[in-house]
Amino acid sequence: MAQSRRKGLMRLTADYPPIWLAGFGLVGWLAGRLAPHGPDWVAIWGWAMVVVGVMLMAWAVWTLHRARTTVDPHGKPSSLVTSGPFRLSRNPIYLADALILAGLCLAFRAPLAVPPLVAGFVAVISIRFIRNEEQRLARAFPDAFKTYCQQTRRWL
Repeated sequence: MAQSRRKGLMRLTADYPPIWLAGFGLVGWLAGRLAPHGPDWVAIWGWAMVVVGVMLMAWAVWTLHRARTTVDPHGKPSSLVTSGPFRLSRNPIYLADALILAGLCLAFRAPLAVPPLVAGFVAVISIRFIRNEEQRLARAFPDAFKTYCQQTRRWL
């Protein structure tokens, strides 16, 4: 296990943001199946949001990969990335997740599920992942991370 962390690989656990995203997405799907609401055209906008979210996530992951640092939210960062989408948000991958979740709710014809599900997802991600990630970054890059936090918002 320690060797896999050194190589930047994810540890074996189900506590990862994509798992949480899938769970919240499942609730959105159920809401759309049990009580579909909203006009049909809202699904088109939903799928467009999903595509934009996936593109943002890919850009952020590519940026982290180029910087040779981990994408593992439990991992040890080897560099502080402030370029690419990280210029706009300290958490572009989580922002992409929230966009994907909102888009899925719209695509599943459950627009009224968007506010509570996205708010719940953001709360879970903030508590379970962002706090610890920011603590690790602050320990690893104290001055640079403080400056980055002053210049770049957590979400948008």
